[in-house]
Amino acid sequence: MKRQVYGFGVDPAQTKNHFFVLCPPKTINSIAPPIQIYECYSWTDGDEQTLDAADKLRIEISKRKWGEVKAALTTEFNARLKKEGLKIGKFPQYGGTPVERLFGKEMMVLLWAIEDCDLSVISTAVRNWKGLMPEERWWLYTMTNAATGELTDRKGWRKALRFALCENPVIEQRQRTLFDVMEAQGE
Repeated sequence: MKRQVYGFGVDPAQTKNHFFVLCPPKTINSIAPPIQIYECYSWTDGDEQTLDAADKLRIEISKRKWGEVKAALTTEFNARLKKEGLKIGKFPQYGGTPVERLFGKEMMVLLWAIEDCDLSVISTAVRNWKGLMPEERWWLYTMTNAATGELTDRKGWRKALRFALCENPVIEQRQRTLFDVMEAQGE
């Protein structure tokens, strides 16, 4: 029997802990509200996930910065979902998308790195993020979250992520994704 997954690999039968990306529907007085990312600890049955009082708002990020990283996140996560034979996900322009717990940790590492950076270095951050193994991203999330994981924290590990991913020069060449490797192996 095929597993029922939602969004980017969320299987509530395995764990209820996941992340939830909430894209507000419209601008208010010509100001675009930020994208909000929550860490959720429960699951609402059915396709429509609702937020609970125990869920933690981990970050608010501008639509512009989200737009700069959304494709990289989608490509990375979908390549791994395909490899596992699971339904791929997408981030719609408006609404909410559940993200599997480990994918969410990886996503948070990138988002925390770019939250206070200039738009011009986001492509560098994405390349550096792609250069990390998933396990390295999980470890970075764990360390950062333990010390500075609250919404308004902008010091310590959060600042270190920005320096490591945004200000660390990378060679300007095509980065290989997991999907590229799978394709080369004929999978």
